[in-house]
Amino acid sequence: MSGPAVRRPIAPARVDLAVRIGALDLRNPVLTASGTFGYGDEYAHVVDLRAIGGVVTKTVTVHPRPGNPPPRVAETAAGMLNSIGLENVGLERFRSEKLPRLRELAATVIASVGGETPEELETLLGALGGEDGVGAFELNFSCPNVAAGGARYWAEPARLESTLKRLRKLTSRPIVAKLSPDVTDIRETARACEAGGADALTCVNTFVGMAVDLERMTSRLGRATGGVSGPAVKPLALARCHEAAHAVRIPVVGSGGIASGRDALEFVAAGATAVQVGTATFSEPGAAARIVTEMRAWLAAHGIADVNDLRGAFTAPAAQGGSEVRP
Repeated sequence: MSGPAVRRPIAPARVDLAVRIGALDLRNPVLTASGTFGYGDEYAHVVDLRAIGGVVTKTVTVHPRPGNPPPRVAETAAGMLNSIGLENVGLERFRSEKLPRLRELAATVIASVGGETPEELETLLGALGGEDGVGAFELNFSCPNVAAGGARYWAEPARLESTLKRLRKLTSRPIVAKLSPDVTDIRETARACEAGGADALTCVNTFVGMAVDLERMTSRLGRATGGVSGPAVKPLALARCHEAAHAVRIPVVGSGGIASGRDALEFVAAGATAVQVGTATFSEPGAAARIVTEMRAWLAAHGIADVNDLRGAFTAPAAQGGSEVRP
């Protein structure tokens, strides 16, 4: 069998990186992941927010939250473990303090919102659904670090579908559902979100993990478990992204361990329309902007003038002995 056709390299300036998430047009596919870039304004002095596709804010809840007790972050092999616990300023301060600043910076803003119940999410979208400066909403259905309204509560497909149907009427902006990887079959939750009216999915949030301090016989975090992120989870996240993208018709935003342009393009080839950069930002604040440049350079070197032409180009090999076949 012959390989893919060889294309002549083109100038990087000829590469079109624009993508579309529902009704939201992004200048390029690279977003910052919620909880890793503040609200966006904190990084504006080191990153040109117009150079990336958009900023996903810290998750906003109805009331301010102090977050989980420290320590909240622990280094792990090829990644990190966090237990922030949705610390945030709450709805009113987000609307009165954070949004005006983001409007001044001309950033494309995707507001992440989270609630312990469907009613809390209704309150949030009812208040923010028509706000200027919010391009879309990401619903955090997957935080592993809270006791109420976290990933386990929202892992039920029927609850996801019914909640999204209630929320859909509260805003004309795109709604992106952020899914947990810690489910039996992510295709089921993906399809439920699509049926409920979500415009896109983010696949995936962090994986539940833990770390033990042997000398003290305690957790290295302030609670027993936290969310694992970073390069270690990339193969796992890529597989979930691929499964979800082939289970639904709406766009999928890939997330998990993306630290380079090649990483990002692997997610695109697996079916993602856009990607989110998270843990890499902690060691390199400008990682998202660098990844945009690297994506453009790779596409140019391979003669691909439109990033959308790469989406879904990956072809899984035929199932062989012992492989699981999932329709």
